[in-house]
Amino acid sequence: MSETASSNAPEKESGAKKETPKKCRFLPSWWVVQPKPEKIKKPIKQEVIEWGATLLVAFILAMVIRMFVFEPVMVDGNSMYPTLHHTEIMFVSKWDYGTAFLGIPFTDLGVHFAVGGEPERFDVVVCNYPNRYTDTGSRQNFVKRVVGLPGDTIEIKDGYLYINGAKVGEKFLHERMRKDFGPYTVPAEHYFLMGDNRNNSNDSRNPDVGAVTRDMIVGKVEGVIWHDIPATLEDSGLKNWNKND
Repeated sequence: MSETASSNAPEKESGAKKETPKKCRFLPSWWVVQPKPEKIKKPIKQEVIEWGATLLVAFILAMVIRMFVFEPVMVDGNSMYPTLHHTEIMFVSKWDYGTAFLGIPFTDLGVHFAVGGEPERFDVVVCNYPNRYTDTGSRQNFVKRVVGLPGDTIEIKDGYLYINGAKVGEKFLHERMRKDFGPYTVPAEHYFLMGDNRNNSNDSRNPDVGAVTRDMIVGKVEGVIWHDIPATLEDSGLKNWNKND
């Protein structure tokens, strides 16, 4: 009689077992391509609100920059010839000094207040005149040069400018002044302004304009963005003029 021997070893499973590939521990996590999340379509109302908020923020930033930093202004007329020419675009800075307006845009309904420091003599500035407004009711802009500071005595005699009794040569002029003026003492907290085209400029020499207050100086002209005719803010006009001329 034959005996059957029993075995304690487990029986082999039928079929091949799939091996799970091992991840390479040396690759960074971002190396593995991640599935793109499904884009959720926003409701139209939400998109309109988001776009409106973006435009509102952009508008507020633009207004703040215009109030406190700079704004472009076009030259209208030839009262600053030859330094500035008609239709040129000026870069007007309020970083050093200027006037901000808090109120309804394109009107004069609001408050004008000075920002920054104080204008210096012979700065070219954009300014306002008393009782001069645009068709929309906002203050009208002019571009002039600061000639007299508070307390200065201004006089024009024999075609030359005198400040506090001292003769001043102005090389940015293209011709001498034909009319005498003064002597005139600039009131406190006021500035005496004149155009470089002295014989064809409506400025502080006109009693209807006079010296302007600080809040009427909009900002300092730092340069010209676009020149129709080559010019400079620093050295226009007669080249043979000097301080002792």
